[in-house]
Amino acid sequence: MLAPEAGSTNNPDVADKTPLVGHSRGFMKKIAGLLGQNEGPSSDSGPSYVEFGSFTEQSETRTLGTFAGVFSPVTLSMFSALIFLRMGYIVGNAGLLVTLAQFMIAYLILVFTVSSICAISTNGAVEGGGAYFMISRTLGPEFGGSIGTLFFMANIVSSALCIAGCVEGLVENFGPSGYLVKGLIPDGHWWQFLYCVSLNTLNLLICLIGAAMFAKTTVIILTIVSICLGITIFSFLYQGPKQVAVPDSNSLIFQNETIRVFENYTGLYTETLRSNLWQQYGKDYTANGELVNFASVFGVLFSGVTGIMAGANMSGELKNPGKSIPSGTLSAVGFTLIVYIMVSFFTAFTCTADLMQNNYLFMAGVSVFPPSVAIGLLTATWSAALSNVIGGSRVLEALAKDNVFGPLLSFIPKGTWKGNPVAAVLVSWLLVQLVLFIGSLNIIAQLNSVLFLLSYLATNLACLGLELASAPNFRPSFKYFTWHTAFIGLLGTIIMMFVISPIYAACSILLCLCLVVFLHLFSPSKEAHWGSISQALIFHQVRKYLLLLDSRKDHVKFWRPQMLLLVNSPRSACPLIDFINDLKKGGLYVLGHVVKGDPDLPGPDPTLDMQLHWLNLVDHLKVKAFVELTVAPSVRDGLRHLARLSGMGAMKPNTVVLGFLDEEHQQDFLQSSDSSYQNNDFGNDVFPLNSQEKLEALEYVQMMGDVLKMNKNLCLCRNFSRLKKDTKKNWSKKYIDVWPVNFLNPGEMDAFDTTSLFMMQLACIVNMVPLWSRLKLRLCICDEARQTRFTLSPNGQSHMEKLNLLLKRLRIAAVPFPVPGWSNVIESHGNHMETYLKSVNNLILQQTSDTVVTFIYLPPPPNDDSEAEAYYQKLDIISRDLPPTMFVHGVSTVTSTTL
Repeated sequence: MLAPEAGSTNNPDVADKTPLVGHSRGFMKKIAGLLGQNEGPSSDSGPSYVEFGSFTEQSETRTLGTFAGVFSPVTLSMFSALIFLRMGYIVGNAGLLVTLAQFMIAYLILVFTVSSICAISTNGAVEGGGAYFMISRTLGPEFGGSIGTLFFMANIVSSALCIAGCVEGLVENFGPSGYLVKGLIPDGHWWQFLYCVSLNTLNLLICLIGAAMFAKTTVIILTIVSICLGITIFSFLYQGPKQVAVPDSNSLIFQNETIRVFENYTGLYTETLRSNLWQQYGKDYTANGELVNFASVFGVLFSGVTGIMAGANMSGELKNPGKSIPSGTLSAVGFTLIVYIMVSFFTAFTCTADLMQNNYLFMAGVSVFPPSVAIGLLTATWSAALSNVIGGSRVLEALAKDNVFGPLLSFIPKGTWKGNPVAAVLVSWLLVQLVLFIGSLNIIAQLNSVLFLLSYLATNLACLGLELASAPNFRPSFKYFTWHTAFIGLLGTIIMMFVISPIYAACSILLCLCLVVFLHLFSPSKEAHWGSISQALIFHQVRKYLLLLDSRKDHVKFWRPQMLLLVNSPRSACPLIDFINDLKKGGLYVLGHVVKGDPDLPGPDPTLDMQLHWLNLVDHLKVKAFVELTVAPSVRDGLRHLARLSGMGAMKPNTVVLGFLDEEHQQDFLQSSDSSYQNNDFGNDVFPLNSQEKLEALEYVQMMGDVLKMNKNLCLCRNFSRLKKDTKKNWSKKYIDVWPVNFLNPGEMDAFDTTSLFMMQLACIVNMVPLWSRLKLRLCICDEARQTRFTLSPNGQSHMEKLNLLLKRLRIAAVPFPVPGWSNVIESHGNHMETYLKSVNNLILQQTSDTVVTFIYLPPPPNDDSEAEAYYQKLDIISRDLPPTMFVHGVSTVTSTTL
């Protein structure tokens, strides 16, 4: 079973002789591939540019700059329904001081999250999919896919929120008690739902035409909204005291056809400001009179400022995402914060609490030009709703192209027309329709806030993980990001999620975790080579704890086998590899392989191409093992390399396992149709079955001596090709046998020495594995000839009693089994050695009809090389035709009888 590779195939270097002249575009694509800039979902838009030296390649599908592509959509999304429709609700209930505090909390979370977004977007090429692309390529497929799904849902809910706000503005301005035109459109629950459906369908039509057209109009829409805001702020300064009517939709105030209720607008008045400094929570007339509190106000406030990723969602259309996303997003955040603080201050300075609580659209009654409020409200909410549908459809398209949900979303990429994800847009439109059934804007707002906070949490978590993992390639050009900003953003999002709605927060986190588990188990993208942050964090923690693991503090109570299995041909060694995996008991397991050759030869190391195949084999066999390959002039030299250098720190092999050097025909377990290890992906070109020259007995015995010199335990395994764990035949047998006797030089104390105790420990470990626990551990006692079973020792104990006491103290559930016929065997010991050894083999063979695995005492090899072949022949005779057999020699104490 054990032999080296006869040699290695040294593939000559093949140079790419494609001339650079006339092929700069192809050359740049190769360079981009080497730099890892072509990862991600295959999008029609593709990467916008690849920079290398002075070369720049620009995609024609990317046409948006910073202002139109990022600043405008982010600003419009952050204004949405809040700026014109809910400032009275917020200031009138929470008061100015709490309102300003809530804006500070919200914007601190936003600024820290934006710093994380900027860090990711400036750390590599950002492609289509926006925030989902950034998170998935940082956290990996499972977390990225689950967060991307929730982010898609957040965009859907946000679109529904903005549509609901737009319809509320329509009814307040053109309904039965409209500020602009009374009775132009009817009001009522189902009428409002019809308006929502119509507006959503209008968004669908625009999205089908293409996002580029909308992006070109965002600047115009932002200009309109800014002019309307300017008129509103001027009205606060200009307008004097007046009465503002309460809308008919406010069912909390008694109204009939002859009575009209009015509330006071005082103009700039110090007493009004003083009365509005502190919170005075009332009832929400749009939510059936539910009591307002801090959480509900913050939920509505935060839902209006969640548009910071609107620019990142357009990453597939941006000319320079790495530059546009940070500058455009930060400037939009700063601009909207200034506007919100100004409007909050003027609202508290001029409006009574009753006016703000009973008329959320009071600005239309205050404005010197009332149509400006309607225009600003409708354009801001409509554009935000459209922006969220476009962004959500792009995220859904990226999820589908990444094959996150497999065939479930396979129709999405097929439904693309001229770069526009038509199928994704249709799915987004349908889901928005479903969310609109919720009805109340303020209820939708809380769900929207929680979902966006969860996506912000994931973004901060991704950056925090990268920073803590000290990944060398995480070096964003955005200089204002630190792990402190990511941690504060992460902590703030978690806290505010539960402040807004503990139920929504818990459900969204639970849904996220369920998606993570589902995608980890079933997603086709789980094997995607995106670079998962989990690997970076694991590396960081493993290195830290390996340094803490000190071999000087080892104690026998916590000893465990750390196995190095030297494998020649994995095709014929599958059962042995599997068995040693059961034997390791949570310890280190290394598969070693020696390629026989001259390491000084020119050309690449032959193990480079082999490493991936061995790792795939480990995955296929489902064993928890590391792989170590080496090149050496001889197998003996290679074993020395592996035994000395395998592992790291205190985690190094303490037991070396070798296959037996026999003439048995090698079975191909990877190709055999009746093998449970069959896998046709491993052809003979990957793992040759008989490509090695024969290893001589002398070198084999010398290798055994080398292992013992390094103070490592030694195991020799034979006939494990007969071990078939998947068949009922093996498990109809009953025993795991241990033979604690040195057959080459039997002595009375063999059963109590280091090697026998080590054998018992290994057999006990195997017996602890669930599959093997149904077998009984049998200790085969050979003491009949010496009559020591009944002869008392000086302390009055028989040999058998001492064994039983030892097993009891070691907590080993083994059954001592006196072997009949040993006296006949021992009588032949002084005659001819070969005859004696055949008698030993026959004795063991007679007891193995119900035995699955046999452990046999391995005497140390001779120091004299002239005796090496005779020593090997003795082992060969003892183990012929036995069931799977392991010769064992221990060098140190591995058991303890103390606590």
